[in-house]
Amino acid sequence: MSKVILITGAGSGIGKLTALGLAKNGHKVIATVHDWPQVTLLKHEASEKGLDLIIEKLEYTNKADHETVIRKYGEQTDILILNAATGETGPAAEIPVERFRKVFEINVFRTLELAQKFAALFVKRGHGKIMVTSSTAGLQTYPFLAPYTASKHAIEAIFQQMQQELEPLGVQVATINPGPFNTGFNDRMFETVDQWFETEKNFTPEKPLRDMQAMFADPNFQFDPQIMADAMVDIIPKESHKFRNVCPENFADFVKEYQANLWELIVTSEK
Repeated sequence: MSKVILITGAGSGIGKLTALGLAKNGHKVIATVHDWPQVTLLKHEASEKGLDLIIEKLEYTNKADHETVIRKYGEQTDILILNAATGETGPAAEIPVERFRKVFEINVFRTLELAQKFAALFVKRGHGKIMVTSSTAGLQTYPFLAPYTASKHAIEAIFQQMQQELEPLGVQVATINPGPFNTGFNDRMFETVDQWFETEKNFTPEKPLRDMQAMFADPNFQFDPQIMADAMVDIIPKESHKFRNVCPENFADFVKEYQANLWELIVTSEK
């Protein structure tokens, strides 16, 4: 059955592929993007593909954008997909705290703010679904990715609780947990460290940081984003599915092993 689906962060990467894929499958898709140039580009791409896509600007920190989207589409939306996100990198002991705040403002606070507004509409109606794009980084950590991984851990906790609280009120809540996909997001996120990290000033050794940066930038480490988009296009409209949706699926085993190992982790001063 066709759904009305509003997705944020649809101007690029997995969000864009998912919006186009859902529209191709016959759903009414409201694709929201960060800025006006993305509006123009996505309109052009949708037109070229012969897809009927509604495109709106929704910059997460812009209150007027929030109000416009809620006013125009809140009552008709069946499924909300909170996909927009940002990231910063660097050693947790040294990264400027304002960079942490910026990531949490987008990935946590503004995401939650939008979720709350739609939750109120869905509860009043007695049905609806909220899905948030978290990450496998919300279930484990990677060195030098503290702002991003911490924000996604926060998302996991918030939306797990939201699922417990809203399910009795008729509202479904679920997470989507992508592994590393080759959209350019990971590469751009790691480049942010170069805006402030200086080997002469910072005490963290540079080589481990650059090694991790190279690993995430390696095309062999990242997957084709169409795989993730196809999984989302399949899962999002379903009436019933898992709360946590990891892709690629074998990454769930890696995460479970990582979490199990934490219980045996020893912290010691011995060399």
